[in-house]
Amino acid sequence: MDLSTQDPRRGVYAISVAAEMVSMEIQNLRVYERRGLVDPDRSPGGSRRYSPEDIARLHRIRDLLAEGLNLAGIGRVLSLEAEVARLRRENERLSQQQARGGGRGPRRAG
Repeated sequence: MDLSTQDPRRGVYAISVAAEMVSMEIQNLRVYERRGLVDPDRSPGGSRRYSPEDIARLHRIRDLLAEGLNLAGIGRVLSLEAEVARLRRENERLSQQQARGGGRGPRRAG
């Protein structure tokens, strides 16, 4: 099975594999899940399944820990990064809409 063509949000890696991929201990991954920093899928039997996106997020968590952030700070950074990405996508969408002539010009004050 070629995982590169699969949905990057689909959980495919068991917790032991995910922990090895990011050079972390299994118990740390469980803590990060309890703290809401990562949300792996579950198999029908209840086992955690980590997606490629989860693995990337765990790498980011590891990097932020290495920079000295605590878990609360990491949660805030991840939240802000997600918001920046959302705003960039929205800005791009609006820019494209305006370039096609579908958007209105800037609003004028009173």
